[in-house]
Amino acid sequence: MSSGTATPYRSGLRTGRDGFAQLMRAEWTKFRTVRGWLIGMMVAALVIVLLGLLSASGSQTSCGGPSDVCPAVPVGPGGEAVEDKFYFVHRSLAGDGGITVRMTSMTGQIRLPDITPGTRRVVPGVEPWAKAGVMIKDGTRQGSAYAATMITGGHGVRMQHDFTEDVAGRPGGVSAASPRWLRLTRSGEELTGYESADGAHWTKVGTARLAGLPATVQVGLFVASPGDLTVKQTDLGGSTVQNRFAEATAAFDQVSLEGKVSGGAWSRDDIGVTREPDGSPHHPGGVVESGGTFTVTGVGDIAPLADGQTIESTLTGVLTGLIVVIVVAVLFITAEHRRGLIRTSLLASPRRGRVLAAKAVVIAAVTFVAGLAGAGVVVPLGTWILRAGGNYVLPVSLLTESRVVVGVAALLAVAAVFALALGALFQRSAAAVTAAIAAIVLPHILATASVLPAGAAQWLLRLTPAAGFAIQQSIPEYPQVIGHYVPQAGYYPLAPWAGFAVLCGYAVLALGLAVFMLRRRDV
Repeated sequence: MSSGTATPYRSGLRTGRDGFAQLMRAEWTKFRTVRGWLIGMMVAALVIVLLGLLSASGSQTSCGGPSDVCPAVPVGPGGEAVEDKFYFVHRSLAGDGGITVRMTSMTGQIRLPDITPGTRRVVPGVEPWAKAGVMIKDGTRQGSAYAATMITGGHGVRMQHDFTEDVAGRPGGVSAASPRWLRLTRSGEELTGYESADGAHWTKVGTARLAGLPATVQVGLFVASPGDLTVKQTDLGGSTVQNRFAEATAAFDQVSLEGKVSGGAWSRDDIGVTREPDGSPHHPGGVVESGGTFTVTGVGDIAPLADGQTIESTLTGVLTGLIVVIVVAVLFITAEHRRGLIRTSLLASPRRGRVLAAKAVVIAAVTFVAGLAGAGVVVPLGTWILRAGGNYVLPVSLLTESRVVVGVAALLAVAAVFALALGALFQRSAAAVTAAIAAIVLPHILATASVLPAGAAQWLLRLTPAAGFAIQQSIPEYPQVIGHYVPQAGYYPLAPWAGFAVLCGYAVLALGLAVFMLRRRDV
């Protein structure tokens, strides 16, 4: 009896980059030859577009009144929508110079809901982000560049400029027994803020550079107060928000001006005041000057605007599209397990992990293209429809809009890889699809549907793969602006790319575990 040596099977694919490229080509061929998978990806893109446009077309608003014309929303130097409402007592300053004042009090009042109809109910109180101090501004036009040194109702001394920038000074408030001195100086385009507890020893708060600041600016005293924000828990665990009228009053004395300042009386402007149909101010500010003391009352805020539609509100179809993507991604691997064809695929490569990696690259690429097509159509077109319906859409830069569109496509692509990995682990379509939806879709729904307390909702979007949805947030959270920054309002606890990184981490972990199990199993 003769004996011989069996020749082991060797793949005809070359190792290295060429072999992996051929594996990807083979997986792409499998994907495109199954018509249902291609149709599924097209359906996902179509769902994103159609549901987004349907939602946008159903959102219509008007400002009311006889003309039904909405007032223009001011835009800051950075292109963001802003609220620029305050009372300003000012003079013209030509060239370099500055202003120094002493503040001796800061009080306020808040209007609560009327108990007796027609009887106003007002209580004393100062909003934490009410602000009063000294300002240098490029004219009185809303949205124009400025810098200000101020005392706030609950956050101490601050220096703020151009609506989005904020630097903290020393904590504490102000009173007649404990006055605070403020100073703001200009040297060219550089403005510097100072504070002092005694008017003799000064501490620098911060410096701002305002590019393009004209030679002549307005310098003076200002007061503003945002509304009183009250958050109440609902029976289901979510929250409701009420914003009530509030105003602030500050007393200034020992006002000193430096530089070429215009003479005569101080100009007094209620910047951005809301007016009644008859032209009278709805909530007027004002100033009383007596013996060198200015008592100024103001309402409104000087801050980025967060009240309006956002471009991501056109992405209501992403969740449904994601479910379709998950199903296709799972079937891309479980179909081979169900039919026993996975063995043929593994015979083509001696390294099993490379097969799964090739599938992951293919499903990610196909999903990215589908997501890019869907988001790339619905975001600009849906935004146009929203504006045509009378909605104010908060403006964002082209870079931010591109990040949202590309980010949504990347979100879908990484979610597809995660679902593929779960399919390889479970080897059963129903189990893998259920697990993927439970891990990505369900936490997002629970966190944004106002059924959980804000803290629980934020932790869900920190710890689960649903954190990846942060990539679609276009308007950032500003710590110096009062607001209800919760998921149900469109604010995520992680920064856009940080949230996306959490989803990527889950996908990498799931794919690594799938490769490990694939090498150990006898498939």
